[in-house]
Parts: sequence; C-alpha cells; structure tokens
Amino acid sequence: MSIHGMRVKEGYTKAKCCSPEPDDSITGYTSYDNMIVVHKTLCENLKKVEAKRLFSLSWDKISENEESKPDSDYSQLDGIDFRILGHHQVMGVDYAWVVAEKLNLEPQLVFERHKKLKDLKLLERVQKVMIQYRKNIVDHKWIKHRNHTYYRITPKGEKYLNFFIGDKNRNSGIG
Repeated sequence: MSIHGMRVKEGYTKAKCCSPEPDDSITGYTSYDNMIVVHKTLCENLKKVEAKRLFSLSWDKISENEESKPDSDYSQLDGIDFRILGHHQVMGVDYAWVVAEKLNLEPQLVFERHKKLKDLKLLERVQKVMIQYRKNIVDHKWIKHRNHTYYRITPKGEKYLNFFIGDKNRNSGIG
C-alpha cells in the first residue's frame, strides 16, 4: 500500500482517521482481522483501543524499499535458477560444466539456464582474459580463460537472489 508515495509492507494499512505522514511519530494497532493499522501516536482514537493491541512503530520498519524489490521478470524464475545464481554468488566466476557438477544438474539444463539468466541480465559473461580461479577453492590463483563461457552474477542477480532468500524466510516464518 502506498502512503503519499511511500510504500508500506504487506499487512499494514494507514488509519483514515489521522492520516499519518512519514515524518509523524506512529503507533501500530492490531485489528481483529490481523492487519496492523498505522496511526499517529497522538491520535485520539487510540485512547479507545485495548492497550495490549498497541505497539510503537517506525517508518523504516514498515516502509518497503522499492529498490530492493525485483521487476516483473522475477516471476520467470524457479528454484533451479536461484540455485545457479546462488552458486555464482558463493563461487564467483564459473562455467556451466562445473555448475552442473556442483549442483548435480544436467549440463544441457545449466547451459540453457545460463543463457536465460544472461538474457534477464542476472548473469553476465566474463570477457576472455585472465580470470581469478573460482572463489573459495584456490585463493590468489589466476588462470587463462579457457574455451568455456564463464559467467558471474550481476548486481541485479544479487538483488533477485537476496529477495528470493528473504521471501523464502518470510514464508517459512523465519525473520
């Protein structure tokens, strides 16, 4: 829900009685339908509410950072895509054969997913130059780019993966 250009997280709604603004001190009220209604702390209507259903809030806790949310193409991804992105996040630059081996996937599937993730700008190809050997395997070792197509995760890929991990945690009750 948007509050004067500011988006609040799901499960929150702005009280119509006092119309809190981002610079107001706010208090939450748990409604009977489990929504958290956001009021100005000095709202007269809060005096009528059971004290045990009130709690202090801050805008930084309830506002949703739009920059951290993925675009609509996020819906095109599945668990295998996120496993591949996760591999690149942890291991760094790598190529399909190794990713397939490490994730116990068919190489052809990983080739196809690498292309898909590159097209979505979640992975990028590494130029054919000297590259640092896979992160967390051998430190400070460099190798000449072989006849493989190497990929690394992009900032957009990091954002999508982090959102996926956070979403998984939110849906499982973690965090």
